[in-house]
Amino acid sequence: MTTLASLVLAALLEIGGDAAIRHGLLRSAWSWLALGGATLVAYGLTVNANRSLHFGQLMGLYIAVFFVVSQLVSFAVFDEQPAASLTLGGALIVSGGLVIHLGAR
Repeated sequence: MTTLASLVLAALLEIGGDAAIRHGLLRSAWSWLALGGATLVAYGLTVNANRSLHFGQLMGLYIAVFFVVSQLVSFAVFDEQPAASLTLGGALIVSGGLVIHLGAR
């Protein structure tokens, strides 16, 4: 459960950092670029703090968690509804993450 919580936090940091950089680029605001960069460093530290999984397993599981969190943010913040193809592709991503995670045991 700790691994999952840290991966959700890492996903939120990555999404937030990317959004801050995008905002900074659109408005030529260096402060937002710096905030985005610092947030992405925090993401990198958070996702790699867990050393109980091999890097490849960790990143495979993280991609599945990142997909779910990004879709939740997309829905909650931007009121975007996923297309059927996105839902199907997402189910495959999450299934792959579960195979990676459960197969590592």
